[in-house]
Amino acid sequence: MISAIINTPEPMVKVRLATPRDSIQPTLESLQEAGVVHVEEAKALDPVEESAIEKEFQLVKDALTSIDEIIEHLSAPREVRLSGSLASKSLFQIISGVKTTHEKFSAVHRQYEEITQEIASRRELGKHLSLLSGTIDIPLAELAYAGPYLFTNVVVLPPGAQEIFMNIAGHLLFHETTVEASDETLIYFIARTGDRGEIETMISDSGAEVLPVVPEEMGLRDFVPSNSLKIEMLEIEQNQIRQKIQDMVVSNLEQLVLSREVLQSYQERLSVMSLVCEAHYVSVIEGWVPQGKLDEFEKYLGEPYMLLEKSFPEEVDEPPTELKNPAAIRPFQVIVNLFSIPKYGDWDPTPIVAYFFAFFFGLMLNDTVYAIGLLLTAKLFLDKLVDDPDSPGVNLFRNVLYISGSVALIFGLLSGIFLGDFLHKYFNVDLESLALVAGVQEKLSDPITFIVISLLIGMVHVNIAHILSLIRGIHEGNIGLIVSKIGLFISEVFGIPYIFWALLNIKILPLEAQVYAVFVYPLAIGVVIIVISSFMQMGYLGALFWIFDLTGFLGDIMSYSRLAGVGLATYYLASSFNLLAEWFSSILASLIPGIAGFIISIIVGTILLVVLHTFNMLLSSLAAFIHSLRLCFVEFLMKFYEGGGREYTPFVVQHRKKVMVGTRS
Repeated sequence: MISAIINTPEPMVKVRLATPRDSIQPTLESLQEAGVVHVEEAKALDPVEESAIEKEFQLVKDALTSIDEIIEHLSAPREVRLSGSLASKSLFQIISGVKTTHEKFSAVHRQYEEITQEIASRRELGKHLSLLSGTIDIPLAELAYAGPYLFTNVVVLPPGAQEIFMNIAGHLLFHETTVEASDETLIYFIARTGDRGEIETMISDSGAEVLPVVPEEMGLRDFVPSNSLKIEMLEIEQNQIRQKIQDMVVSNLEQLVLSREVLQSYQERLSVMSLVCEAHYVSVIEGWVPQGKLDEFEKYLGEPYMLLEKSFPEEVDEPPTELKNPAAIRPFQVIVNLFSIPKYGDWDPTPIVAYFFAFFFGLMLNDTVYAIGLLLTAKLFLDKLVDDPDSPGVNLFRNVLYISGSVALIFGLLSGIFLGDFLHKYFNVDLESLALVAGVQEKLSDPITFIVISLLIGMVHVNIAHILSLIRGIHEGNIGLIVSKIGLFISEVFGIPYIFWALLNIKILPLEAQVYAVFVYPLAIGVVIIVISSFMQMGYLGALFWIFDLTGFLGDIMSYSRLAGVGLATYYLASSFNLLAEWFSSILASLIPGIAGFIISIIVGTILLVVLHTFNMLLSSLAAFIHSLRLCFVEFLMKFYEGGGREYTPFVVQHRKKVMVGTRS
């Protein structure tokens, strides 16, 4: 298969490395630095000291959790440049340093939490007692008195609970004072100490709560302003502690992030060690290396090893998939991976998906200014929307937007579209004069012609999928699939011209009417072949499901009308926004006389144009992306592509120059 259409993943080599037991750590460090080995579980020997690895793994995990707990208290995201080094420190020194920092941080943070809780409690108490102080004024100690004969309490009842409480407990109360608020009711009561247990049960049953009053000798009306003053002092202390926490985080940030990088690398190494097997004196590591990186793998081994076995995959093996595509096509691997990663040795449809995805996207967006706006958005703002801007996936996605946006820019220049009809409406410039190719502008501006072009594109795209499915059927020896595709192609070749001639009296081909009449026979033969193939693949169910081969083909073709729908919607919505801005400007100019009205109308109109066209650019870009995905996934890949592979994830050290930490708002 031509690699420019359908590619195949990188060939893999199975490696099995035996190394002295004492050399396992430096060997793993060398493999991690090489960054080319996809490590698998080695099953030939017994697991390596699992309890020791698990204990060390838990220590590293706890240290990473402690680091994250500290960093998450940053008030804003911050870029940290990793200029320092921890090479001179052992793992346990790093973990000990993290633990010490975390203990200091936790002590301050607990103090902050305690003050925060006290502020909340005092606010709640002050809210209720301020209501009660308007009716009575007694010492706080008398609000929560407990003596040998009498006791007092203040209960807070939700709406509707007052009547319930008084019905069940009123006969046990010597005295009660009731204060009603909009959302609750307060009752201060005096009752016998002997009835306390029964009353408390009634309080609970009625949905009320006992107000936790501090027994002080201060009067109720004196307590309210005193409590407010205390809250203000606590808030000042709270802010000071919050600033202390921020200072503590910032001062330790570089060391914490650097420790996190080292610990994450060590954690990956421990994960790999759990897959490594050991005998008494020998450790064995198994994995997969891309054939093109085998020399690099051997060069990085460094430490002496006893044995290195290399072998090609066998039938029972399931190697991971490492895609190999040209640089211009590689970004679209992220699109294929959204559907499913190719199996090792199977087809990689990235090249043909790249061509059609970018083409569909450009055809639907089709506006010079919107395309430039998308390219600038991908360049300037994409990094701010993701947690790790430098990750390979984000870089690939950014390049997908660059390529697809560039295709949209080409279409916009060819058809002369700039913010819809903006130049025509405001500067009376003919769209035909702006188009680099007048024919493109003419075809894409006419809805019927655009729809016809979309359906023709769909016919080409879907037929390529069916041809690839036929090739797969031949390769796999699937007779039923081969017969089905042959019947479909015969029905299509003769059926489409015949139906247009018979129903619409349109001659697609320059042939005589008698020739068109003969087309009905090969059409019937094609349908019979489809029926036969359905019986071959599904048995008796084929008598029902053969029709879906034909209706499914028609439905797939009609689905491509979305190219015209989204493309025309982008243009007409842009034109509508131009008209809307013009209306607002005209209305303002008529309402406000003179030069002031002229200036204000221009400013408002410009703001409207910027806001509305930005919205349309984002909406149209999203629609073009989603519908391009659908056409490539549902109408194309599902006909011949299986996927189901495992991603190649090499054991590698992450060398990052900068890290973004803190929570994104």
